[in-house]
Amino acid sequence: MISPDNDEPGATSFAEIARRLKALRKEIKSRGLDGFIVPRADEHQGEYVPPSADRLSWLTGFTGSAGLAVVLADRAAVFIDGRYTLQVRDEVPENLFSYRHLISEPATDWIRGHLGKGKTIGYDPWLTTPNQVRRYRAAAEQAGGSLASVPSNPVDAIWSDRPDPPQGRIVAHDQQYAGKSSLDKRRDIAKILKDAAQDAVVLSAPESIAWLLNIRGDDLPYAPQPLSFAVLHDNSCVDWFVDPEKPVTELAQHLGPDVSRHDPDTLGDILDALGKHKATVRISGDTDPEWIAERLRSAGASIATGQDPCLLPKAIKNDTELKGMRAAHQRDGEALIRFLAWLDQAAVGGNLTEMEAADHLESCRRQSPKLKGLSFTTIAGAGPNGAIVHYRVTPESNRLLEPGSLFLLDSGGQYLDGTTDVTRTIAIGEPSDEMCENFTRVLRGHIALATARFPVGTTGSQLDPFARRPLWDAGLDYDHGTGHGVGSYLNVHEGPHRISKVANSVALVPGMIVSNEPGYYKAGAYGIRIENLIAVVEAETQGASSNPTLGFETLTQAPIDRRLVVPELMERQEVTWLNGYHAWVRAHHLPGLDSETAAWLKAATSPLPFA
Repeated sequence: MISPDNDEPGATSFAEIARRLKALRKEIKSRGLDGFIVPRADEHQGEYVPPSADRLSWLTGFTGSAGLAVVLADRAAVFIDGRYTLQVRDEVPENLFSYRHLISEPATDWIRGHLGKGKTIGYDPWLTTPNQVRRYRAAAEQAGGSLASVPSNPVDAIWSDRPDPPQGRIVAHDQQYAGKSSLDKRRDIAKILKDAAQDAVVLSAPESIAWLLNIRGDDLPYAPQPLSFAVLHDNSCVDWFVDPEKPVTELAQHLGPDVSRHDPDTLGDILDALGKHKATVRISGDTDPEWIAERLRSAGASIATGQDPCLLPKAIKNDTELKGMRAAHQRDGEALIRFLAWLDQAAVGGNLTEMEAADHLESCRRQSPKLKGLSFTTIAGAGPNGAIVHYRVTPESNRLLEPGSLFLLDSGGQYLDGTTDVTRTIAIGEPSDEMCENFTRVLRGHIALATARFPVGTTGSQLDPFARRPLWDAGLDYDHGTGHGVGSYLNVHEGPHRISKVANSVALVPGMIVSNEPGYYKAGAYGIRIENLIAVVEAETQGASSNPTLGFETLTQAPIDRRLVVPELMERQEVTWLNGYHAWVRAHHLPGLDSETAAWLKAATSPLPFA
């Protein structure tokens, strides 16, 4: 999956968006401001934002998982990345907001060009990180204006029907799945702090806290973690700030005496105490709220800016987590095979809809008792809807899977022992030659990455061209990353590693899991994406070299539609890889299938001839 989505009710009318924008401008003016920044973010800077915090969607109508709006008195802009260039036009009125690319046309450039001399633009310090504040302030000052922190968010002041914050339950995540105790994790992170002469670290990312404490929760759809803050001290004790109304299940014994639970309203008191003791406190300039930095500075603490120390250990899966991920993909593969076999029959005649297909796939997954839910909203794009990179089917957009089209299906499950994410592009009826040629180019890029061998220290951005080269050769490309990290029964999207054009200094190391998902999208016609999850592993050294080499182990177990493959466009070793992959899938699943599904799998994984 390119990026997770959030559950959102029906689309907001353009007339209502206009009313809300007018009300916000009035509220901004009453506060002595000339503009305001509205990010798609909550206090935790996560990809999943609860409805109570999705101010960007409420104000603009944009429901994507990454975006930003800047509102001035006479103009406004919404900033989205390449996944949403088509979606934003359907959801956000162009006469009210100009569309800008989040990366290539950033908000800082727009503020610099439009704020004006003597003008002040505001921001919410709970929703903005220290590094973002630094960039916004520089842009405002370059425009001759200034940036101001607001004590309360003006959007909240006009949002009369704002939902309540989530009150999901919190449960222990058993060590048989985590592979390491919370105490051992806390000691490891505390040692990182001690070695850096730091007294404590503030953790704002719920997934880091869930990993550290071996807990899970259901505050958010698809992301099994409770919303909370934590302060980990260098003695491995934790102050955990979580809503006291959240129901908990047998956590006291699980957490032990060194984890103290507090009301979130007391976070400031703990930060003040750290300042009083002149503590050196680590925060992340990219993920923590500016509010925390402001409070620590005013209390007298020394701030050490650095990466969340849980990110890298969380990303490097231990042996138990890797074993669980393999088991989850075995289970998920069986569900996908049963679905794909069903789809081949159900789609005949062109009467099957996107929603029906997505619902049936979910029912196949739910046959497993270890499934806890989906890992994101299923992307089920038929025909031209498949070209919308982060498409989400609605009753209004729900298309039939028509003969002669492609069906892009991106889905995943959250299991107690692992998280899955897989995309398959499926031919409905007879595909065109162009579809097959472009599918084959995407497949060749997928294989190039899956079979890559690389030295220790290599980053994902260095490997990204492997997946794009076959498309580049034809003058084609895709406007999204090639791979994202994946959690272990946590977020389907995690860092700090990734595979993309964007420079990344984090080296890939054994135990990391990342997606492999090149694609191609022809607007108004079809989309193609092929995604497997892969684990970084040590590889056999080739030739006379004694230098350690890394590679990938493929985890996903589902057939790739051979009807879309043109062997004549492939190298011999690429066909060999595909045939080997299909033989592996067949060997894992054939014995457990009913005769009809087994017959389908045999045909779907039969070897392709060499050109």
